[in-house]
Amino acid sequence: MFEGIVTEQYADLARGVLGFVVAAGVAYSVGRFVVIPLIVRVVVARNRNNPTIATAARTYAHALIVAIASLVGIAGAGLWSLLTNVSIVIAALTLVVGAASQHVVGSLTSGLFLVADPDFNVGDWIAWPGGEGFVEEIDFRVTRVRTLNNETISVPNTELTANTLTRPYGRDRYRVVESFEIGYGDDVELALRELVEVVRSDDRVLEEPDPTATLAELGPGSIRIRAVFWVDDPMDVDLVTLRSDFRRRAKSRFDEVGVTIGPPSSRELSGSVSVDVEKRNRPDDT
Repeated sequence: MFEGIVTEQYADLARGVLGFVVAAGVAYSVGRFVVIPLIVRVVVARNRNNPTIATAARTYAHALIVAIASLVGIAGAGLWSLLTNVSIVIAALTLVVGAASQHVVGSLTSGLFLVADPDFNVGDWIAWPGGEGFVEEIDFRVTRVRTLNNETISVPNTELTANTLTRPYGRDRYRVVESFEIGYGDDVELALRELVEVVRSDDRVLEEPDPTATLAELGPGSIRIRAVFWVDDPMDVDLVTLRSDFRRRAKSRFDEVGVTIGPPSSRELSGSVSVDVEKRNRPDDT
Protein backbone atom coordinates (compact mmCIF):
# COMPACT_ATOMS: atom_id res chain seq x y z
CA MET A 1 0.00 0.00 0.00
CA PHE A 2 2.81 2.39 0.89
CA GLU A 3 4.51 1.66 -2.40
CA GLY A 4 1.26 2.40 -4.21
CA ILE A 5 0.99 5.79 -2.53
CA VAL A 6 4.58 6.66 -3.44
CA THR A 7 4.02 5.53 -7.00
CA GLU A 8 0.88 7.65 -7.24
CA GLN A 9 2.77 10.68 -5.91
CA TYR A 10 5.50 10.22 -8.51
CA ALA A 11 2.84 9.84 -11.18
CA ASP A 12 1.17 13.09 -10.08
CA LEU A 13 4.56 14.84 -10.09
CA ALA A 14 5.31 13.54 -13.58
CA ARG A 15 1.91 14.66 -14.84
CA GLY A 16 2.46 18.07 -13.30
CA VAL A 17 5.90 18.49 -14.84
CA LEU A 18 4.65 17.27 -18.20
CA GLY A 19 1.66 19.59 -18.03
CA PHE A 20 3.89 22.55 -17.18
CA VAL A 21 6.37 21.81 -19.98
CA VAL A 22 3.70 21.25 -22.63
CA ALA A 23 1.54 24.22 -21.66
CA ALA A 24 4.47 26.61 -21.20
CA GLY A 25 6.16 25.38 -24.39
CA VAL A 26 3.04 25.88 -26.50
CA ALA A 27 2.37 29.33 -25.03
CA TYR A 28 5.99 30.40 -25.49
CA SER A 29 6.14 29.12 -29.07
CA VAL A 30 2.96 30.94 -30.04
CA GLY A 31 4.20 34.12 -28.43
CA ARG A 32 7.76 33.83 -29.77
CA PHE A 33 6.89 33.06 -33.38
CA VAL A 34 3.49 34.74 -33.79
CA VAL A 35 2.82 37.44 -31.21
CA ILE A 36 6.28 39.04 -30.98
CA PRO A 37 6.77 39.40 -34.77
CA LEU A 38 3.28 40.90 -35.00
CA ILE A 39 4.00 43.38 -32.23
CA VAL A 40 7.35 44.33 -33.77
CA ARG A 41 5.77 44.88 -37.20
CA VAL A 42 3.11 47.15 -35.72
CA VAL A 43 5.66 49.12 -33.70
CA VAL A 44 8.02 49.48 -36.69
CA ALA A 45 5.15 50.65 -38.90
CA ARG A 46 4.28 53.36 -36.39
CA ASN A 47 7.89 54.36 -35.60
CA ARG A 48 9.83 54.06 -38.84
CA ASN A 49 12.35 56.71 -37.82
CA ASN A 50 12.97 55.33 -34.34
CA PRO A 51 14.69 51.92 -34.35
CA THR A 52 15.09 52.13 -30.57
CA ILE A 53 11.38 51.63 -30.00
CA ALA A 54 11.35 48.58 -32.28
CA THR A 55 14.29 47.01 -30.45
CA ALA A 56 12.79 47.76 -27.04
CA ALA A 57 9.41 46.37 -28.14
CA ARG A 58 11.05 43.07 -29.08
CA THR A 59 12.93 42.89 -25.78
CA TYR A 60 10.02 43.73 -23.50
CA ALA A 61 7.54 41.65 -25.51
CA HIS A 62 9.83 38.67 -25.12
CA ALA A 63 9.93 39.18 -21.35
CA LEU A 64 6.14 39.43 -21.26
CA ILE A 65 5.77 36.23 -23.29
CA VAL A 66 8.08 34.40 -20.88
CA ALA A 67 5.99 35.57 -17.93
CA ILE A 68 2.73 34.57 -19.61
CA ALA A 69 4.16 31.18 -20.64
CA SER A 70 5.18 30.58 -17.03
CA LEU A 71 1.65 31.31 -15.82
CA VAL A 72 0.17 29.06 -18.49
CA GLY A 73 2.64 26.35 -17.48
CA ILE A 74 1.58 26.63 -13.85
CA ALA A 75 -2.05 26.33 -14.90
CA GLY A 76 -1.18 23.34 -17.09
CA ALA A 77 0.48 21.66 -14.13
CA GLY A 78 -2.73 21.99 -12.15
CA LEU A 79 -1.28 24.52 -9.72
CA TRP A 80 -3.44 27.48 -10.68
CA SER A 81 -4.86 27.56 -7.17
CA LEU A 82 -1.47 28.73 -5.93
CA LEU A 83 -1.83 31.94 -7.95
CA THR A 84 -5.20 32.70 -6.37
CA ASN A 85 -3.64 32.71 -2.93
CA VAL A 86 -2.77 36.37 -2.39
CA SER A 87 -0.37 35.72 0.46
CA ILE A 88 1.70 33.30 -1.64
CA VAL A 89 1.85 35.74 -4.57
CA ILE A 90 2.94 38.59 -2.30
CA ALA A 91 5.60 36.40 -0.70
CA ALA A 92 6.93 35.36 -4.11
CA LEU A 93 7.08 38.96 -5.34
CA THR A 94 8.84 40.03 -2.14
CA LEU A 95 11.39 37.28 -2.63
CA VAL A 96 12.03 38.31 -6.22
CA VAL A 97 12.40 42.00 -5.40
CA GLY A 98 14.60 41.23 -2.40
CA ALA A 99 16.84 38.97 -4.46
CA ALA A 100 17.33 41.66 -7.08
CA SER A 101 20.18 43.93 -6.13
CA GLN A 102 19.93 47.68 -6.17
CA HIS A 103 22.27 47.77 -9.13
CA VAL A 104 20.01 45.52 -11.22
CA VAL A 105 16.91 47.50 -10.33
CA GLY A 106 18.75 50.71 -11.21
CA SER A 107 19.82 49.26 -14.55
CA LEU A 108 16.23 48.29 -15.38
CA THR A 109 15.02 51.78 -14.55
CA SER A 110 17.85 53.37 -16.52
CA GLY A 111 17.00 51.17 -19.51
CA LEU A 112 13.45 52.48 -19.50
CA PHE A 113 14.72 56.07 -19.41
CA LEU A 114 17.09 55.40 -22.31
CA VAL A 115 14.32 53.89 -24.42
CA ALA A 116 12.07 56.87 -23.68
CA ASP A 117 14.78 59.41 -24.47
CA PRO A 118 14.16 60.76 -28.01
CA ASP A 119 17.81 61.84 -28.32
CA PHE A 120 19.15 58.34 -27.62
CA ASN A 121 18.46 55.81 -30.35
CA VAL A 122 19.72 52.57 -31.80
CA GLY A 123 22.01 53.52 -34.67
CA ASP A 124 23.51 56.56 -32.93
CA TRP A 125 27.22 57.01 -32.42
CA ILE A 126 27.66 57.99 -28.78
CA ALA A 127 30.53 58.91 -26.51
CA TRP A 128 30.65 58.67 -22.72
CA PRO A 129 33.52 58.84 -20.19
CA GLY A 130 34.12 55.10 -20.59
CA GLY A 131 34.37 54.98 -24.38
CA GLU A 132 32.45 55.50 -27.59
CA GLY A 133 30.72 53.43 -30.21
CA PHE A 134 27.63 52.54 -32.21
CA VAL A 135 24.45 51.68 -30.28
CA GLU A 136 23.23 48.25 -31.37
CA GLU A 137 20.63 47.35 -28.75
CA ILE A 138 19.17 48.61 -25.48
CA ASP A 139 18.43 45.70 -23.17
CA PHE A 140 16.93 45.52 -19.67
CA ARG A 141 20.23 45.79 -17.86
CA VAL A 142 22.83 46.83 -20.44
CA THR A 143 23.21 48.68 -23.71
CA ARG A 144 25.23 46.90 -26.38
CA VAL A 145 27.71 49.15 -28.16
CA ARG A 146 29.97 48.28 -31.11
CA THR A 147 33.35 50.05 -30.94
CA LEU A 148 35.76 51.21 -33.61
CA ASN A 149 37.63 47.92 -33.22
CA ASN A 150 34.42 46.11 -34.21
CA GLU A 151 34.03 44.77 -30.69
CA THR A 152 30.63 44.60 -29.02
CA ILE A 153 30.69 45.70 -25.40
CA SER A 154 27.88 45.62 -22.85
CA VAL A 155 27.64 48.91 -20.99
CA PRO A 156 25.47 49.02 -17.83
CA ASN A 157 22.52 51.32 -18.39
CA THR A 158 23.31 53.09 -15.13
CA GLU A 159 26.70 54.13 -16.50
CA LEU A 160 25.06 55.83 -19.48
CA THR A 161 22.42 57.64 -17.45
CA ALA A 162 24.72 58.65 -14.58
CA ASN A 163 27.46 60.16 -16.76
CA THR A 164 27.63 62.80 -19.44
CA LEU A 165 26.44 61.24 -22.69
CA THR A 166 27.12 62.96 -25.99
CA ARG A 167 26.37 62.27 -29.62
CA PRO A 168 29.04 64.43 -31.24
CA TYR A 169 29.26 62.73 -34.60
CA GLY A 170 25.71 62.53 -35.90
CA ARG A 171 24.06 59.33 -37.08
CA ASP A 172 25.75 58.86 -40.44
CA ARG A 173 28.97 60.81 -40.05
CA TYR A 174 32.04 60.69 -37.88
CA ARG A 175 34.28 63.61 -36.99
CA VAL A 176 38.01 62.94 -37.02
CA VAL A 177 40.32 65.26 -35.07
CA GLU A 178 44.09 65.07 -35.52
CA SER A 179 46.64 67.30 -33.78
CA PHE A 180 50.29 68.10 -34.49
CA GLU A 181 52.93 70.17 -32.74
CA ILE A 182 55.23 72.39 -34.77
CA GLY A 183 58.02 74.77 -33.85
CA TYR A 184 57.68 78.48 -33.21
CA GLY A 185 60.07 79.13 -36.05
CA ASP A 186 57.85 77.35 -38.59
CA ASP A 187 55.32 79.01 -40.89
CA VAL A 188 51.99 78.37 -39.16
CA GLU A 189 49.84 79.53 -42.07
CA LEU A 190 51.72 77.24 -44.43
CA ALA A 191 51.28 74.30 -42.05
CA LEU A 192 47.53 74.92 -41.79
CA ARG A 193 47.10 75.13 -45.56
CA GLU A 194 49.06 71.94 -46.09
CA LEU A 195 46.99 70.09 -43.52
CA VAL A 196 43.78 70.98 -45.34
CA GLU A 197 45.27 69.86 -48.67
CA VAL A 198 46.34 66.55 -47.14
CA VAL A 199 42.83 66.00 -45.87
CA ARG A 200 41.20 66.79 -49.20
CA SER A 201 43.49 64.36 -51.01
CA ASP A 202 41.75 61.43 -49.31
CA ASP A 203 38.64 60.19 -51.15
CA ARG A 204 37.20 58.81 -47.92
CA VAL A 205 36.81 62.31 -46.47
CA LEU A 206 33.46 64.04 -46.99
CA GLU A 207 33.39 67.34 -48.83
CA GLU A 208 30.67 68.63 -46.51
CA PRO A 209 31.27 69.88 -43.89
CA ASP A 210 34.48 71.42 -45.16
CA PRO A 211 37.67 70.14 -43.52
CA THR A 212 39.35 72.75 -41.36
CA ALA A 213 42.74 73.36 -39.79
CA THR A 214 43.16 75.68 -36.83
CA LEU A 215 45.77 76.86 -34.36
CA ALA A 216 44.74 75.09 -31.18
CA GLU A 217 47.31 76.10 -28.57
CA LEU A 218 50.48 78.10 -28.00
CA GLY A 219 52.49 75.79 -25.80
CA PRO A 220 55.66 76.53 -23.87
CA GLY A 221 57.90 74.93 -26.48
CA SER A 222 55.71 74.31 -29.53
CA ILE A 223 52.54 75.33 -31.37
CA ARG A 224 49.65 72.85 -31.52
CA ILE A 225 47.63 72.82 -34.73
CA ARG A 226 44.53 70.73 -35.34
CA ALA A 227 42.81 69.27 -38.41
CA VAL A 228 39.09 68.43 -38.29
CA PHE A 229 37.31 66.49 -41.02
CA TRP A 230 34.36 64.15 -41.46
CA VAL A 231 33.90 60.66 -42.89
CA ASP A 232 30.90 58.43 -43.54
CA ASP A 233 29.42 55.98 -41.07
CA PRO A 234 32.40 55.05 -38.85
CA MET A 235 31.43 51.38 -38.99
CA ASP A 236 31.87 51.42 -42.79
CA VAL A 237 35.28 53.10 -42.68
CA ASP A 238 38.46 51.64 -41.23
CA LEU A 239 39.25 54.60 -38.99
CA VAL A 240 42.48 53.10 -37.70
CA THR A 241 43.87 52.87 -41.24
CA LEU A 242 42.43 56.25 -42.19
CA ARG A 243 44.12 57.98 -39.25
CA SER A 244 47.41 56.23 -39.97
CA ASP A 245 47.29 57.20 -43.66
CA PHE A 246 46.54 60.81 -42.78
CA ARG A 247 49.43 61.05 -40.33
CA ARG A 248 51.85 59.52 -42.83
CA ARG A 249 50.82 61.91 -45.59
CA ALA A 250 50.96 64.90 -43.23
CA LYS A 251 54.46 63.91 -42.09
CA SER A 252 55.67 63.58 -45.69
CA ARG A 253 54.12 66.90 -46.71
CA PHE A 254 55.62 68.75 -43.74
CA ASP A 255 59.03 67.28 -44.56
CA GLU A 256 58.67 68.59 -48.11
CA VAL A 257 57.75 72.15 -47.11
CA GLY A 258 60.16 72.33 -44.17
CA VAL A 259 57.73 72.25 -41.24
CA THR A 260 59.09 70.57 -38.13
CA ILE A 261 56.74 68.17 -36.35
CA GLY A 262 57.16 67.76 -32.62
CA PRO A 263 60.26 69.98 -32.20
CA PRO A 264 62.36 69.11 -29.17
CA SER A 265 61.86 71.52 -26.32
CA SER A 266 64.81 73.76 -25.59
CA ARG A 267 65.76 76.17 -22.82
CA GLU A 268 68.32 78.95 -22.95
CA LEU A 269 70.47 79.18 -19.83
CA SER A 270 72.43 82.29 -18.93
CA GLY A 271 74.70 83.19 -16.06
CA SER A 272 78.15 82.33 -14.81
CA VAL A 273 79.75 79.60 -12.78
CA SER A 274 82.78 80.20 -10.60
CA VAL A 275 84.94 77.60 -8.87
CA ASP A 276 87.11 78.45 -5.85
CA VAL A 277 89.95 76.07 -5.12
CA GLU A 278 91.22 76.09 -1.54
CA LYS A 279 94.75 74.82 -0.99
CA ARG A 280 95.41 73.23 2.35
CA ASN A 281 98.91 72.66 3.76
CA ARG A 282 99.79 69.11 4.62
CA PRO A 283 101.86 68.37 7.79
CA ASP A 284 104.99 67.48 5.75
CA ASP A 285 104.81 70.70 3.69
CA THR A 286 107.65 73.19 4.45
